[in-house]
Amino acid sequence: QVQLVESGGGLVQPGGSLRLSCAASGSIVSINAMGWYRRAPGKQRELVAAITSGISTNYADSVKGRFTISRDNAKNTVYLQMSSLKPEDTAVYYCHAGIGFHGYWGQGTQVTVSS
Repeated sequence: QVQLVESGGGLVQPGGSLRLSCAASGSIVSINAMGWYRRAPGKQRELVAAITSGISTNYADSVKGRFTISRDNAKNTVYLQMSSLKPEDTAVYYCHAGIGFHGYWGQGTQVTVSS
């Protein structure tokens, strides 16, 4: 059984920064791609950023240049460094990991950007 636990969300002013973390635990041999998604109120869930096991990255156009995804394979952890945050970044952020033939989701962490 695999669990993903996110942390680091919260309330931040526009222009501020936050760092999200997601740690995977359980029966893990290796983790394939990891990523961050978000769901804003009234909107569909969207991909924010993804990183492969080979550390290739992919970003949504709306966050390019502001967000950075990284991972620590020794800790089975993926990070999302968010800078220059905007009110439209407000959402619940979910971690996703591909492990074996399955995909796993974290429980979500709220990020609110407001003055």
